[in-house]
Order: sequence, then C-alpha cells, then structure tokens
Amino acid sequence: MPKHKNKAINPDPDSPPPLISRYLFPVTATALLLVMAGLGWFLLAGQSTPPPYVAPSIANAPAAQAPPAPAPPATLVDEQQCQGCHTEQVKDWQGSHHQLAMQVADAGTVLANFDNSTFKGEKETTRFFRKDDGFWVNTPGADGRNADFKVAYTFGIAPLQQYLIEVGEGRLQALGVAWDTEKTRWFHLYPGQGVNFKNPLHWSKPNQNANFMCVECHTTGYKRNFDAASNTFASQWNSLGVGCQACHGPASNHLEWAGKKSDLIHAGFAVDLKDKNATTEIETCARCHARRAPLGDGYTVGKRLMDDYLPSVLTRELYALDGKIKDEVFEHGSFLQSKMADKGVRCSNCHNPHSTELKAQGNGVCLQCHNTAGKTTVAGVDGKGLQAKNYDSPEHHRHVAGQPGSQCVDCHMPGKFYMGNDFRHDHSFSLPNPVRAQQLGTPDACLTCHQGKAGDKVTEQFKLWSANPVAQAPRYDESLWQVRTGQPGAAQALYEQLQRSNLPAIQRATLLAELALYPSEQALKLASKDLGNHDPQVRESAIHAVSAFLPPAERVALFTPFLSDPVKAIRIAAARDLLSVANTLGAAQKQWKAAIDEYEQVQLSLAERAEANLNLAMLFQASGRSAEVEPRLRAALQRDPDFFPALVTLVQWLESRGRKEEAQALLATGLKEHPDAALLQHTQGLALIRAGKTAQAMPALRNAARLEPLNAQYGYVLAVALYEGGKIDEACALLEKLVKQQPANRNARLSLIQYYLDNGQEPKAQVLLQGWKQLNPQDPALK
Repeated sequence: MPKHKNKAINPDPDSPPPLISRYLFPVTATALLLVMAGLGWFLLAGQSTPPPYVAPSIANAPAAQAPPAPAPPATLVDEQQCQGCHTEQVKDWQGSHHQLAMQVADAGTVLANFDNSTFKGEKETTRFFRKDDGFWVNTPGADGRNADFKVAYTFGIAPLQQYLIEVGEGRLQALGVAWDTEKTRWFHLYPGQGVNFKNPLHWSKPNQNANFMCVECHTTGYKRNFDAASNTFASQWNSLGVGCQACHGPASNHLEWAGKKSDLIHAGFAVDLKDKNATTEIETCARCHARRAPLGDGYTVGKRLMDDYLPSVLTRELYALDGKIKDEVFEHGSFLQSKMADKGVRCSNCHNPHSTELKAQGNGVCLQCHNTAGKTTVAGVDGKGLQAKNYDSPEHHRHVAGQPGSQCVDCHMPGKFYMGNDFRHDHSFSLPNPVRAQQLGTPDACLTCHQGKAGDKVTEQFKLWSANPVAQAPRYDESLWQVRTGQPGAAQALYEQLQRSNLPAIQRATLLAELALYPSEQALKLASKDLGNHDPQVRESAIHAVSAFLPPAERVALFTPFLSDPVKAIRIAAARDLLSVANTLGAAQKQWKAAIDEYEQVQLSLAERAEANLNLAMLFQASGRSAEVEPRLRAALQRDPDFFPALVTLVQWLESRGRKEEAQALLATGLKEHPDAALLQHTQGLALIRAGKTAQAMPALRNAARLEPLNAQYGYVLAVALYEGGKIDEACALLEKLVKQQPANRNARLSLIQYYLDNGQEPKAQVLLQGWKQLNPQDPALK
C-alpha cells in the first residue's frame, strides 16, 4: 500500500482526484461541497444524439414537390381565443387547480379569514385584516419589525391557500402563514422550526421569493425579467393560472391553421402532446411536476426537458433508498422509476389534464390495465406481462372492500403530507414489503397503516404470504443500501446494478453519482460506457462520474464530442469540465467557446440568485477574468447575505490578494452574526491553520464538527489537524468514530490505516484494511 502522510485533505495523492476538484475556485472542500448543490441547480443533462438520417429510395418516387414554407415562430395569444372551439376542454378546466393556481386577491378569490384574525407562531405573530377593499397582513418584515403588507395574489385553492405579498422592486414574496381550506384555520408551513426574520425560511428571504421559486408554474407565458443592475423584477405573464398555452405552447400559428387549414405540422403547435412517444407529454408535465432547477428565464416549447431544466436524481436528501418520495419532489422523479413509465403509460392515461381530476373513480383508473382480462384498454400502452386477475377483490388486496387498504393507491401509492396538509401520492407504484422495509429502513404502506404491535403481526403475516418467494436478481434498493451504508460487497453490488439493461434511467443516473466512493478500473469503464447512454440524465451523471476518476487532460477525448450535443445541458456540463484544459482542445476550441458562453448566459439569466453569482465568480477566476470575480461575490452576498459559500469564497479571495485584514474582518462579522454556522467555523479554523496558528484553529474546527456531526468533511479535517498537532490518540479515536458511522468514508478509513501503520498498530490497520477490501477490493489505493 502506498505511503501517504496526510498533509492535504486528500490522503492518497496517487488516487483519482476527489469529486470536488472539478470546481473552479480554491475554497475549502466543505465549501465546495455546498457550492456543488448550487452548481447543480444551474447545470443540465443532455439528450442522446438522434439516429443518422437514412435517405429514402428514389425508385418510383413521385415528382418532387416544394416543401411548405416554414411557419414563423408562434406567439402567445389571449387565452379567451381558445374557448370558442374547445368548449369541452374549457368546461373541464374552469374551476380546476390549473385555472385557479394564481389569482388577483379580491373578495371573490381570497378564501381565508381576514376579519382582524390573528395567528400566533412560535416566534412571530401575524394579524390579517381588511383595509380599503384590500387584504392586508401585519407581520415582521425583513428587519424583524412589524409592518402592514398588502396581499397581491392568492396561490392555490385547496387544501391550502397561500398569499403573495408585493414588497417593492417588483418582488413577490410567499407568506409563510397559509390558510387551511378544509379546517378553516391559519397555520404555519414550517412548524417546529422557530422561523423568524433571521431564518432562511422566513417569508421575506430569497428562498421565499415567488418570482423565482413559484410563479412560473402558476401562470402561463411567465418571464421573471430580473434586472441585475437595479436588483429589481419586472415579471410578466400572458395569463394567470395554468392555461392552454402553458402546455400546448404559443397558439398564434394554431389560430392560423384553424382559419386556413394550412399545412402547419401539429396543427400549428411546436409539439404534439398526443405523440406516440409518451416522453413528449411526460416532459411537458415535468416542467412543473418535477424537482428541478431552471436553466434560464422560462422554457422553450418543443425542446427536451433538460434543455431548460435540470431534474434531480434520487439523492438521499430527496428520496428514500427505494426511491419513494421523501422531500418535496412532486411526481416526475418517482414516476420515472415505475413499470408504468417503462410500459408507455403517460400522465393523461390516468389524469384529465384539463380538470386535473382522475379519469375514473376509485380503482377504476388502475383497472384500465390491471383487470380480469389481463389486457390494457389504453392505446399505446404495452400490455405484455399483464396478468388476468381480479385485482379489485379481497383475494388480491386482502382488505375488506370499501375499507382502507382496499384501494390500489393505499398499497401501491403511499404518500406524504407536504406544506402542512397537502397529501401527495408516491408515483413509483411500488409493491409493499414490510419485511424489506424494516431491513432497509424505508417507508412501507403496510407499516404506515399498521404500527406498533399491529405492524409486527402484519410483518409476520406477510412472511407467510411470501413463504416461497420467486428468486430475483439483486434489487436496486438493496444494492443502494449496501453502497450508502458501506456494507461488505458494496462496490460489486454497485457495479452489478450498473450492468443491468433494464434499470430505469433515473436510478442509473443516481448510481453513477455514487461511483466516486468506490474507485476502480471497472467503475471508470462503467461510467465511460454510460457516456453513450440514450437518456440525457444518465449521460449528464456519467460526465460527472468520469470526471471524478480521470485528470482533465485524459477527459478531453471523451468529452469534446459533447460540446456539440443537441441539448444545452450536456454542452455546458462538458464545457465546464474542460475549462482547465481549454487551450489544449485544438479543433474543438470553437465548440468549447460556444458552450462555455452558454454556461455563462445560464448564470446571467439567474442573476437574482446568490448561487448563480458565485458560479460566475468561479468561472471568471478560472478563466483569468480576475477583475470580475470580487464584484460577483459581492453581488452574491447582496442577493442573499446568508449564503455562506459566497462569504467563504470572498474571504479566501481577499486573503489570496493580500487583503488578509479585510478577509478576517469579513469572516469575523459573519461569525458574530451566525455563530452556529458550521461552515464559517470550519473556514475560520482553516484560515488560522494557513496562518500557522494551529492551536488557535482547533476550537473553530471542533465547533464545526460539533455543529454538524454528520458532515464527514468537518470531522475528517479535524482529525488530520489533531494528528499533525501531535494528538495521535484523539485523532485516531475521531477517525474510528467516523468510520463506524460512515463505513463508506474512504478518506477517513485510509487515513486511519496509515496512522495505525505509522504508530506501530499494524493489527488494527490490518483489520481496517480487510474491511475495506470487502467493500471495494479493486480500490487502487489497496494495490
């Protein structure tokens, strides 16, 4: 095993660079890990290259005809013009959640009690009242002082209604106190979190800015129209609510087609939502029904989802191990994991897109395919493998008809409450299995309903029902549990999953993101193979996975083809990755310049966000535009003074420019205002170490590890500092604790092995070494 003395954060200089090394600014590893979340917001995955064009035979072909002239770009029209021809759809739409998604606040739209009612929260009190025919709230603002604010718009109709406050500069802020339309009471959306004006969840903060966070999906034809110079919004929409053109696209050419019956394709629309390929419809819905980040101001009709947004993979923060919904992720991510998606089911097979209601009552929606005939009645859905069974019977669902548990959704679409009282069903259409759920610690429909001793009885009964289970290949959730918890055989389980041909794309993309924990030649081969995957999200994940294993120069040949990818996300992901070697690209230099310019434009289009300004600062620093770095970092802090990665980056930028006193003062102010910010404590410790004040650094490093004990980086850096300060036993004890808590923590394990070897504790080192071999025997550090 190679010697490594742990003088840097990466204990093994011969191993591939850590994932964070691909970012562009010399900030701490922890800061970069946090910034990575922000960067992920504003990147996008690409689309597979279309198949080559094959010219048709000209034998016996009719005489050539001039193609019809291309239609001019369509423009948005007044939604009223749709109603004359599409009366049935309009009738469904009126009164729906789509139509009433956002309305001007008036006596006919406000559902809550504004008759001088009061809501007393954990930290703040809000009063609701009427004045001059308007609806008002008296509540603490951004400065913590109570003031009167006028409600501008209502948001939603059931089971809750929120209210948007116009606070000046064109900003709309979403009030944190909402109205429960079922219990007719006020409630706070973040109970138990002690939200006040200093909290990032406070209604006055950037994360509650509705211009960026909310309005796009509650209006039609929305543009944020943020002006960075004046720090103001001039947001516009074609119409309030989700109207016809929100899904079908601008209708001007359709009106022309309707009047002339011209040769416009798709009746004048840029997309055909009835396309045989369900992806068109699903990605149209996903623009709002997905956990995703924007890549510009609005979307372009007719392009792939990942041209305009970056949808999340199944991260541990957002989804349970088995892919069930955890955080507020909406429906798209879970649906992509389902057999329904694989068989060509689309949203409108179950939901009326105009009324937003189900297309049948009770179990009727599911019985369209799962019935006694074993045949689907839905056109375009692959019915192969359907069984002829009476699914709507106690013999199948094992519950009394009409009682809880007898509905398909009870067992196969368990849900969670979001925003306090909004129950949303999981759309992965999973099979309940309380035994596996107990093993993996995942949610389960049976155990949710039957808790305590009743749950134990159900689990035992389930074992009897499944006494002779059919042998299956290793499951995704079981393998992911091994990978994330560092169980023996984790690397092999990960590799085997990635070798499957029937793995849902979003699960494959998720597993690729785990590869960096288990480096090997095989891991690199698997990631490289998926660079050619047909699914955009997989290919985006593969780019980052390969990047974790190969130095920049060795990535050039693999990544330059993506600079001309038809989807923007892939182009900009590749361009960012090749930034440090851009001057070596030769003939691909022009494509790289175009792609990196696109990346810059993405960030500029999101300039109201602190994350985007930080991304620009990192880009400018890496590309030699030093004069533009500090203004962007200051702009990031202007947008959100509590965005600590920008503060940390500015501190280190000032320090690197010889302005150490200014940097120290800035960090000291941040710590005074936020003494419990682990990142700032960690940064303070590292700054003191760089200044040669190791003893003074230790309290700050200890504070960071104490404030966020599950943050592997804080504990690891503290252990390295302890060891280099001569506190060998304490350093080893801390690393032992980290390895026990996080067996997959490669840095901690390898460093602890080395510390044992350097201090005559070879038996302990051998135990750890054998344990690591069980996790990943192909790890290059073990050779």
